[in-house]
Amino acid sequence: MQVTNQGSVRVDLVGGTLDIEPINLIIKNVVTLNVATGLKASVSLSKIPFDGIEIHSKDYNKFYKYAATDLTEDRVVYSREFQEMTFVLQILRLFNINSGVKLELASGAPAGSGLGGSSAMGVTLYRALCNFTGDNYDRHTAVMRVKAVESRILNQGMAGYQDYFPALTGGVLAIKGMEGEIKIEQLYTDELKEVLESHLTLIYSGQSRASGINNWEVYKGFFDKRPEVVEGLTRIANISHETYEALKEKKWDKMLANIALEGTEREKLFPGITTEKIRQFTSDLKKDGNVIGLKMCGAGGGGCFILIHKGLDPKMIEAKVKAHGMEVLPFNVESPL
Repeated sequence: MQVTNQGSVRVDLVGGTLDIEPINLIIKNVVTLNVATGLKASVSLSKIPFDGIEIHSKDYNKFYKYAATDLTEDRVVYSREFQEMTFVLQILRLFNINSGVKLELASGAPAGSGLGGSSAMGVTLYRALCNFTGDNYDRHTAVMRVKAVESRILNQGMAGYQDYFPALTGGVLAIKGMEGEIKIEQLYTDELKEVLESHLTLIYSGQSRASGINNWEVYKGFFDKRPEVVEGLTRIANISHETYEALKEKKWDKMLANIALEGTEREKLFPGITTEKIRQFTSDLKKDGNVIGLKMCGAGGGGCFILIHKGLDPKMIEAKVKAHGMEVLPFNVESPL
């Protein structure tokens, strides 16, 4: 028996960090907009005659083999003994699986890219395991359980909820955290897809980031009631809501300008969100006059960012990106699943 599954990694447009509970319940008008991309986390599960688990990680280009007797709760859940594979092994424990399975995994994004590759892989694996075991699949349950595992491993407050849904839904999403539920609105249209793909360029800086560190600093600052953080996140919430309204009304210029504005406001929250390398690149490209701005993906501090522009020649952008030692990644907006 073999089960394969894929799920998109996301590019967050506006409203990141606002998806961390309970910030989403305290600030008014919280909405997070993101896009399911053609970059896919992938999972393959197969039965094998082995009293344990075999894992092939394409991200690390490594093979792992664990005997069932080694996969105790204390060692898998409450220690860091298994390092890179802790997340995978803890998801397997949700299904009481510790033997007879081989996994082939890829997150679909560069390590530390800020595209939520691990989260996408986590829910993609969860859905594949439902198919593999015959368990009932429920999207909300998948997100809540995988998010709980990732939050435990992160050990720096709660993980946000936005990263998981694009892998399970595709499309362009408005995600709103409510009391005890998360509402998903599918916004995808062919016209929106064309606008986004022609005005956004996804760039990998080549600088890996430590997941969650900047978000943790902002999270702490919010609950320490630091005025600059509370006011900054409130401004981001207002901008995100205005971006959502502009998108719904097809005011594309305003939507794009607001994505760039959200990126500028986010830089003010924590000095490490944008790196000097990225600032130099943007300063160089802005001389053209057709660049609207940039938006860091995820928590920033390296990884990927989106360049928002008025429809620049992709070859020109790629040449400048390479000159700065960075890489253009494919940016295709996936249709809803």
